[in-house]
Amino acid sequence: MSANQNEYDVVVVGSGGGAMLAACRAADQGLSVLVVEKCDVYGGTTAISGGGIWIPCNHLAQEAGAQDSHDEAFTYIQACVGETMSKTRVQAYLDHGARLVRYLHEKTQVRFTTLPEYADYFQHHPGAKPGHRSLDPLPFDARRLGAEFDQQRPPLPATLVGGRIGMTQTEARKMLGKHPGWFALALRLMLGYWTDLGWRRRSKRDRRLTLGASLVAALRLSLADRKVPLWLNTPLRELVVEGGRVSGVVVERAGAPMRITARRGVILAAGGFEWNQAMRDQYLPQPSRAEWSVTPPHANTGDAIRAGAEAGGALNLMQYVWGVPALQVPDQAYAHPVFVERALPGCVVVDASGHRFLNENLAYTEFVQTMYRRQEQGHGSVPAWVIFDARFRRNYPFGPLLPGAFVPDKRLPEKVRQIIHKADTPAALAAQIGVDPVGLAETLARNNGAAVSGIDSEFGKGSNVFDTYYGDINVQPNPCLAAIDQAPFYALKLVPGDIGTKGGLSTDEHARVLDQAGAAIDGLYAIGNCSAAVMGTSYPGAGATIGPAMVFGMLAADHIAQAA
Repeated sequence: MSANQNEYDVVVVGSGGGAMLAACRAADQGLSVLVVEKCDVYGGTTAISGGGIWIPCNHLAQEAGAQDSHDEAFTYIQACVGETMSKTRVQAYLDHGARLVRYLHEKTQVRFTTLPEYADYFQHHPGAKPGHRSLDPLPFDARRLGAEFDQQRPPLPATLVGGRIGMTQTEARKMLGKHPGWFALALRLMLGYWTDLGWRRRSKRDRRLTLGASLVAALRLSLADRKVPLWLNTPLRELVVEGGRVSGVVVERAGAPMRITARRGVILAAGGFEWNQAMRDQYLPQPSRAEWSVTPPHANTGDAIRAGAEAGGALNLMQYVWGVPALQVPDQAYAHPVFVERALPGCVVVDASGHRFLNENLAYTEFVQTMYRRQEQGHGSVPAWVIFDARFRRNYPFGPLLPGAFVPDKRLPEKVRQIIHKADTPAALAAQIGVDPVGLAETLARNNGAAVSGIDSEFGKGSNVFDTYYGDINVQPNPCLAAIDQAPFYALKLVPGDIGTKGGLSTDEHARVLDQAGAAIDGLYAIGNCSAAVMGTSYPGAGATIGPAMVFGMLAADHIAQAA
């Protein structure tokens, strides 16, 4: 930083995974960096996420003996993304993804482990792999952050055991699918939390950080190692454009506007626009509500996207979201995501006709897109309904409902009980929720037959390694199929939620923002959900949101340093 306290080489707007990685990378190349965050906590949506990154051909997979290639990964992404794919951006992602993982392990506090059995989401596409492309952050001890931990955005309760206790992706799978030792694991995690008496006196939050909380904590410590300042409560108001070049930002600081010069570049990394209802109404399929999002309320309102557009940036993919089916709990500020429970045996999702319209374990973005396509065809799938019986309720969690064997209906919080529809017969349940009882009866009969044969002839649930990853391995012949025939019967309303929007500023392979003519705007970069997703309309695998945000954060910092 220069003698002028408001002048830096690089200003990064936002504090999620991509933002903090970009700041670390720029600092490592001798550039002065400032990170500004509009909220009073850091971490963005990364902090509430699974924290994984999807990186083909990474060195951790290679060390584990996995076979992968650049060509296979490109073929797979092309099959997923189709005509919305930018070949140059995808090539850049694949060319530099493995380099990102090595950089993280060699130069920062971040550590990942490979997931050998977490398959790509679309196993029928050429180039798909049964595992190793998705990486999971290793647990992180919050004590290492000191007082900075208090300003980290808390994780979603949906990603914690009992809403409190951290678990890795591998641990979550073991407990959900009831793999050998699952109960002992759950007991160990709970005992570890409740017997951590010194930390319990300090915080209700688990000291053992996992998933996105772990990734954000490790990046925050990496920023502190480099003495990079991070200003909270500092929203972006506009970009400074001089002579056709972005030369800084105007932020609000302590209630007053402040101009900050960025000598080398501004990196926009402040998320999408899911909490801006006007932008949702303008761009997204309808109906669409901000409160259906599972991201932190009012955090991502499209400020950086609009500022980039006002500076001349072109927009793309604005009609798409990173969708996830969700449940709305009364008086809860944001929706409760349903990521993996749909894979469990003994539940079906139906529309107003009472019929299934998809594989319940479809990748979550595709699930929401299918809901909207079905709705446009006039079938009443927004909202949809998940149906299960007493057996499922007893054995498995679903959204905010813990297994009934541990938390029966009468012990659920009153607000959670309000979202449950329950009846002694399928016909009575159909009447409660307004779906066709004949259609629902037909659906349950087909499901119960499929549970016996192990074959879902309608949609193929449980027919590939992605589907069965979170299935109950004790249920045969298909760990994703079981009869729905034990009263009482249950229904929960599913809305088309999201973990962020996909559309944003058009960028090139260096993360430079492009104008309407396709020319790069000097001094302006965008990554993460500020930019139009490199994965286009699709979601190839777990971590295909944060992975690109971090890779292009690195590429933006590299380009700025090379230009300097």
